[in-house]
Amino acid sequence: MPDSLYFVAGETSGDAHGAALMAKLREMAPAIAFRGRGGPRMQAIAEDGFVNWIDSAAVVGLWEVLKHYRFFRAAFAATLRDIEQRAPAAVILIDFPGFNLRLARALRGRASPAKIICYISPQVWAWNRGRIPRMARWLDLMLCIFPFEAELYNQSGLRTIFVGHPMIERLPESAGREQRDPALFGLFPGSREREVRKLLPVMLRAARRILARKPEARFEIAASSSVLADKIERILAVSDVPSAKFQVRTGEAAAIFQKAWVGIVASGTATLEAACFRMPFVLVYKVAWPTYVAARAVVKIKFLGMPNVLADKQIIPEFIQHAARPERIAAAVLHLADDLAARALVVLQFDVIVSKLSGSSASAAAAAAIMGEINAEK
Repeated sequence: MPDSLYFVAGETSGDAHGAALMAKLREMAPAIAFRGRGGPRMQAIAEDGFVNWIDSAAVVGLWEVLKHYRFFRAAFAATLRDIEQRAPAAVILIDFPGFNLRLARALRGRASPAKIICYISPQVWAWNRGRIPRMARWLDLMLCIFPFEAELYNQSGLRTIFVGHPMIERLPESAGREQRDPALFGLFPGSREREVRKLLPVMLRAARRILARKPEARFEIAASSSVLADKIERILAVSDVPSAKFQVRTGEAAAIFQKAWVGIVASGTATLEAACFRMPFVLVYKVAWPTYVAARAVVKIKFLGMPNVLADKQIIPEFIQHAARPERIAAAVLHLADDLAARALVVLQFDVIVSKLSGSSASAAAAAAIMGEINAEK
């Protein structure tokens, strides 16, 4: 059995996936030590020698990364030194491709004896498929969570295993099956401060238009942390919406997904989570204009939301950048709120795509693949 494994995750979703994976690995090897960088959930399992850096690392977009360049450069150097000093049996890279793929390349260049394993494959199929053959030289194993990815990566020479989506295993049995409240609308402005600052004001202006049509409506806003909840409260305080109609709920996104009649959701993991809970929604996203221009030049897919990507067609409306106008968002939400046939069709298509991601525990499958990779080498 390996003495230690080293993990690197840089986002809230990666912290959740990493913690579930670590729990399964601990069941298989109780004495194994976990080191690395991640978030509070991973840190709670790893205990000693694990760095919680999520609040600083979770930035999005070219412009935002450039503003934090010194921080990431220092963190990168520190991570390399830490891995060399601790000499783990394997380095497990969880999503976070901008940092983790460079780390994999650097480790391979230094002839690190550790196995380099990527869990939650980066979506290079969306913006740079030509990078996959190079990734095959840096990584020993890719563990992917979408079925179409395994074939794509394996064709390029990168040994890949489809393990299923870890979100599915965390869903309650009643997910999407409980009665919804027709007066309740969910707002999901993202898990990062920058997203909340960009998206929540737009969502609130759309909510004001919804209230004009539906005075009985009320809104619950999902906050991923108490820090973000405070920022959301401050934005609410200076907005012109009736505060009595809005409630901020910290760490209760699942409950809102379960009960809300319709949602407005920031692009990201939450769009797939909403589909798993069978909640009709519209997607909204805005980034800094330099980031948007750069992304438009390289992104090769038709849709941004993962439900639309998996279906290869538009299931849910997407309002991106200049298209994210409150009046258009409100109109799409009201359509999903009032048209029962449209709602039923959306939910049916959600069920189809989610069924492709189901199966055995993704975390257990990933843990077995990691241990198999390490033990096979021995």
